[in-house]
This record gives sequence, C-alpha cells and structure tokens, in this order.
Amino acid sequence: MANIAKLFTVRAQTLVQAAARQPQVAARFSSTSSNYEFIKTEVTGEKKNVAVITLNRPKALNALCNGLMQELSTALKGFGKDANIAAIVLTGSEKAFAAGADIKEMAPNTYSQCIQGNFLNDWTEVARTQKPIIAAVNGYALGGGCELAMMCDIIYAGEKAKFGQPEIALGTIPGAGGTQRLTRVVGKSKAMEMCLTGNMINAQEAEKVGLVSKVIPADQLLGEAIKLGEKIGTHSNLIVQLCKEAVNTAYETTLQEGLKFERRTFHATFSTADRKEGMQAFVEKRPAKFTSE
Repeated sequence: MANIAKLFTVRAQTLVQAAARQPQVAARFSSTSSNYEFIKTEVTGEKKNVAVITLNRPKALNALCNGLMQELSTALKGFGKDANIAAIVLTGSEKAFAAGADIKEMAPNTYSQCIQGNFLNDWTEVARTQKPIIAAVNGYALGGGCELAMMCDIIYAGEKAKFGQPEIALGTIPGAGGTQRLTRVVGKSKAMEMCLTGNMINAQEAEKVGLVSKVIPADQLLGEAIKLGEKIGTHSNLIVQLCKEAVNTAYETTLQEGLKFERRTFHATFSTADRKEGMQAFVEKRPAKFTSE
C-alpha cells in the first residue's frame, strides 16, 4: 500500500510540474484555418480562450476517415500547447456530429493489417488531451461518432441528437471504446442492449442514463458549449487539468486507489501559486487572479 501511495504522490507532483512548465505565450490559431481539409478551427469567447473544432465532411455526415482523425489530432495538439486556450469545444453539423467511421475506407482492411498497423490507435488524441474538451452533439453520433463524443470530458446534446453503436449490424464490434466507455457510463444492461442490437437512443434518454450532461435546443447548443468552456476558463488552467486527471482516474482504478490519488493530487495543489491565490482571494472577498503556476 505504501508503494501505491508513493506512486500516486509522484504522479500528482509530475502533473503539477508538467502543467506549470507550459509556455505562457504560444502561437494562436486563426479563426479560419486553410490548412485543414476535413475540419474547421476557430478561437472564440469574450477572452478568446475557447477553441472550437468543427468536423467538416458534410456530404459524408462527418464520417471519421483517417484524414479527418489525423487533422483532429494535429489541431488538438496545437491547442493543447497554447497557454491562452482554457477549453476546447468539438462539434459537427446540425445533421450529424459524426455518423460513424468511414466504412468505405475501412472495409478493405484485413486482420493482419489491423494488427500490424495498430488500427485505431491514433484515434485517441481526444482522450489524451489534458485540457477539458466539450462535445456539442447535434444529429447523429453513431459508432465512431458516439465513441468520439465519449472520449470528450463533457457532452452537451441538441434536442434531436441520437446516439448509438450500430457496429453489430456490420458484422463487427465497436473498436474505439464503445464497449468500454459506454458500459462505464450507462451500466452493463443498457450498454449490452445498445451494442448487441445497434439501436439508437435519443438525447432525452441519453441524458436520463447519464451519457450527456444537458439537452439544449439545437440552435443554442454551440453557444451553450462555448459558455461552459468560458466558465471553466475563469478558473486556474493548471488546477483544472489536475482536476480532470483526478476524475478520469476514477474510471481507471479501484475506489481506494482513486481516493489515494485524489488526496495526493489535492495535497500537490498546495505547492502551487494558484491554490494560494484562490484561498487568499476568498478570504479577502475578491476575484482570484490565477496565473497557472
């Protein structure tokens, strides 16, 4: 047990140090990016601290081809290094967040190609990104689209959004977290029903089972997601990243191990200037001025 506690202490301290080392000045992304074929990027919000990434394959209902996922990974890495960005919103169109993986591209794959190429391994940058990511889901989020949304930290859904894992009808199973993340969120019975039948659930049911945080009218969805990102941005970026790591740890460990990690991360915040500033500001009844240090 002592070794486990020591491991968590070291991990928490490493997270503090890594986040604190992030450069305070970084290249900004322009509101329109001509470098991408399958996505659009912009920086928005009153403080220009919320990045919006829009999946942009309208004719294919934002089907997730390799090119799109590579561009998404590149954009996420860029925004992740930008110290001015507090949160990221990932969205699609009103018809589809993403209707699934690109089946035409995937169909020729063989077992040996999947194994030797480690197929789908490079689809996980969303889950690896340290900054909070909010999925703003309108329309269909099916298969890989549902999995992509679940890689995000928070899901807001439009009133007509639909979620599902229909891979079973294609003679395969989810391969980017559909059987794993979905089960952890909605429970075994509901996950089994969705994965074994391929049936979709609507936004209201998705909220009921805990898959999404909030259901919002479609025309207000993106604006509300950006507001959420701005709210997150009022806090210390450093502490937000540590808090995100602690919540994610709850899905990866036992309760007792998670509690130890949480406590050690909490202890680690006492080595930061932002923890000192936050508590001092509270005592002095004034807004905190965080520096991510």
